Amino acid sequence: MEAFKGIGLLLFRLFMGGRIFLGVWDNVVSSEKMTEFATFLDGFGVPYPTLSAPLSVYAQLICGLLIVMGLQTRFVAFLMMINFMVAFFVVDRHLTMEEMTPALAMLFGSFLLIFEGAGRFSLDEVFDRKRED
Repeated sequence: MEAFKGIGLLLFRLFMGGRIFLGVWDNVVSSEKMTEFATFLDGFGVPYPTLSAPLSVYAQLICGLLIVMGLQTRFVAFLMMINFMVAFFVVDRHLTMEEMTPALAMLFGSFLLIFEGAGRFSLDEVFDRKRED
């Protein structure tokens, strides 16, 4: 079983990072979608929605990609933990448990990566090995 150690974290990172990346891609390629997201945030009283929307979108885009690669995973997961905590308290806390599950899954996934790191199959591991040599 030792040979398979780390595959679970790799699969989880591919899913979570890919989901985060793809979840905001439409906002990156469409100014209409970005404006729609800013309007959505404004409806929830988020300050400076025209600044907050692209900040959140590009943070998720970059962090999602870094999570997939397993690069700076704990720091990136910490940023996503903050992002999804804000999303939960601003938007999702009013929803049913079933409706808030996607945001909670990303929030708790962020906690997993903060505490466990990227695992064996990651760029973090490659760079850690090089530092040890």
